[in-house]
Amino acid sequence: LIIAAIDNKSLNKVLQQAADANIPVISYDRLILGSKNVTYYASFDNEQVGRLQARFIIDKLGLEHGKGPFNIELFAGSSDDNNTKYFFSGALHLLQPFLDSRQLVVRSGETALNQVTTLRWDGATAQKRMNNILATSYRTKTVDAVLSPYDGISIGVLAALRSNDYGSLSKPLPVITGQDAELASVKSIIAGQQAQTVYKDSRLLADVAANMVDDVLNKRKPQLNDTRTYDNGAKVVPAYLLQPISVDKTNYDSVLVAGGYYTDAELK
Repeated sequence: LIIAAIDNKSLNKVLQQAADANIPVISYDRLILGSKNVTYYASFDNEQVGRLQARFIIDKLGLEHGKGPFNIELFAGSSDDNNTKYFFSGALHLLQPFLDSRQLVVRSGETALNQVTTLRWDGATAQKRMNNILATSYRTKTVDAVLSPYDGISIGVLAALRSNDYGSLSKPLPVITGQDAELASVKSIIAGQQAQTVYKDSRLLADVAANMVDDVLNKRKPQLNDTRTYDNGAKVVPAYLLQPISVDKTNYDSVLVAGGYYTDAELK
């Protein structure tokens, strides 16, 4: 049984029925929480997603060369999505030293995960929050970077910034990250607006899940590469994690087009 959970906390009864029938359960992309009856987990390295986003900001701003201070604002995913905490902790692992040294300054003061989540990963919600931050914390200052965990949030953040006159020579757009290489965001990257996204090839994830199924059906132990990280509250679920790829204006063609994810025509 492969389950790509939307509500990853409400499946205990179904999973118990599967366990009673000796049916293995593979949690796909989002980890199913609160059940000991999850056999395996297939996903991408979610902390690495956050690290790639943070690394891009660090490199673009020249933080390791002592540049700054710069103003940054932080966004995270939906509070009810287990992946959210991994994306955020991965990013903060790299950004925290620069926050501590004040090379990066969060003028809104909103740095805790519960202050920066975006319900349902909704772009309009992110746009509203960004507008509020600009109105209250940036009347006389400009924002230099926005940690965004997902392209839909990035598009909302961009809309708020453009409505506040960002995007000119005198007030350039900040460095804005993203995730999922969605078409609108890749076009935005090509146009010089959103700066970066994280590409997760869904075709490879499907292959991993299919290989897990094949191994289980043939009484083989599936290939795993993480048996410590993903605690769902009832057990640590053994996982196979794929590596995401950072994509920006310099490599979108070699990664996304050459890899067959998009065609040149789609990106026009």
